[in-house]
Amino acid sequence: MMDAESKQKHVHAVFESIAPKYDMMNDILSFRRHKAWRRFTMRKMDVQQGQTSLDLCCGTGDWTLALAKASGKGKTVGLDFSRNMLDVGQAKIDKLGLGEQITLIQGNAMELPFEDNSFDFVTIGFGLRNVPDIVKTLKEMKRVVKPGGKIVCLELSKPTWQPFKGIYYFYFEKLLPLMGKWFVKRYEQYRWLPESLASFPDLLALAELFRSVGMRNVKAYPLTGGVAALHIGTKGNEGS
Repeated sequence: MMDAESKQKHVHAVFESIAPKYDMMNDILSFRRHKAWRRFTMRKMDVQQGQTSLDLCCGTGDWTLALAKASGKGKTVGLDFSRNMLDVGQAKIDKLGLGEQITLIQGNAMELPFEDNSFDFVTIGFGLRNVPDIVKTLKEMKRVVKPGGKIVCLELSKPTWQPFKGIYYFYFEKLLPLMGKWFVKRYEQYRWLPESLASFPDLLALAELFRSVGMRNVKAYPLTGGVAALHIGTKGNEGS
């Protein structure tokens, strides 16, 4: 079992190395469902014109871009610790001419460089299982979201019903690292994915973690037979 510092260094190296092929591999590992999951999430979030968002572990910026477009002119910030990922994301933003609305920042999800009560939404997509301290990250998300605002996590999860569960774990633990080797010559990096999920809380346990940091009206939605999950929690209006 890695300590927090070792995990952080390892995950950073993984994502720095796979950045150019990250979008393609997301299609593969999610059975091409990750875009549908994100559309479902955006419907549940119901972002309004002018609302502000912070997207943690933003990677190559797809969700950051979706949040910006949904808000019209709302200020949108993407944060990630991988410079290579951010460079890919910045190229997308520049191509769409959204540089004034979207800011990308290299930083740590456990120590956010923002004041309390700064954003209407704080999101994290396929990144929470990679942070060394999940609770610390959720507390930081809650700190910087406005009272009445929402923290949102879209993440891979753990199927519970057979035979799908057995098939999925075979795919995830045995086939996926081989696919990483075939498609992007990165066997070791894609072996990290099943390892990262093994110790990650399941649907109900993650909902309890949301409640433990003080989020209210917590909703948890299993997606595609539990392969992924969406969690949304609301910060109390008194800011606690």
